[in-house]
Amino acid sequence: MKPTQRLESIDLSGVRKMFDLVGEGTINLALGEPDFNTPSHIKDAVKRALDENFTHYTGNQGTLELREAISEKLRQDNHIETSPENVIVTVGASEALLMSTLALVDKGDEVLIPDPGFVSYQACVELAGGTTVPVELDCEDDFRLNPENVQEKISQKSKAIIMNSPANPTGGVMKKEDVKGLAEIAQDHDLVIISDEIYEKIIYGSKHYSPGRYTKNAITINGFSKAYAMTGFRVGYLSAPSNLSEALLKVHQYSTACASSLSQAAALEALTGPQDSVGEMVAEFQRRRDLVVSRLNGMGIECKLPQGAFYLFPQVRDPELFVSEAIKEGVVLVPGASFGAHGAGHFRLSYATSYPELLTAMDRLELLEW
Repeated sequence: MKPTQRLESIDLSGVRKMFDLVGEGTINLALGEPDFNTPSHIKDAVKRALDENFTHYTGNQGTLELREAISEKLRQDNHIETSPENVIVTVGASEALLMSTLALVDKGDEVLIPDPGFVSYQACVELAGGTTVPVELDCEDDFRLNPENVQEKISQKSKAIIMNSPANPTGGVMKKEDVKGLAEIAQDHDLVIISDEIYEKIIYGSKHYSPGRYTKNAITINGFSKAYAMTGFRVGYLSAPSNLSEALLKVHQYSTACASSLSQAAALEALTGPQDSVGEMVAEFQRRRDLVVSRLNGMGIECKLPQGAFYLFPQVRDPELFVSEAIKEGVVLVPGASFGAHGAGHFRLSYATSYPELLTAMDRLELLEW
């Protein structure tokens, strides 16, 4: 007995492989998880929901109250006109991403993805039977998904474009003209943009733009894990055009039925409750970013100042050696090639850990011989 053919070309996440190397005294800069605790008012909302026995199935799409709040958030923050009927509450943004590829992509279809880009993009497309077409992101261009480069990669088999801003693993943030350019391409070629916006609120001195503001040909994916330190709640959402909503719901209905009721109560409080914790967390991330970039540049490691998320993607002459030597000194990083062929020559560092630990990690990296 052996697994299906479609799984043969899919590897387990390189990020998770590095996570498994974490031992006692090791500083893990490999995982993209905020080290902050979930804000108290969100935890209190879960306690109330539990006391009120809100522990049963919800509707497949999620509670109406939460979908209304998401629709309002998308209108106010992202200038996306949607309705609760076109919103599905998902088990994290990860489910929303897989739902989108399964609902859109047939065997032989091509999906354009950023390279370097989040490890799940290629896997989700291939699980759906499609083929990925990498669009190279360059350090000199701040790792932005360039519409001209996207245009060059489009063929008659193209079905969708996956974009991610702010981006994992690079921290790159797309400019308004980039997003509008992609929206125009989607319109011209009848493609769907699958927009992963999970890091939307973690942005420094820039502004976030959603393609759904400029085209109906967009699925907007977001969630609560990063901005509200709610990774364990596993709750996210997507908003889609009316003509795709039913197909997406089919995938969701037969795979998970509905997101956790308690997680939905937490998500509603996150959206409608105080937002102070978000600003405080982003300010601390920026402080950490500035520390690590300064220290790496001081070591002679070329590292641009990213405008979003909580990752750095520095360039070194031999990243595999650098990462292996870092592990010996008790610092876990991720080789850039884990995020696509164009990531070779880089490594990813997550600064979603405490300032004191980052100081210690930088001291250790300074000792490396590579």
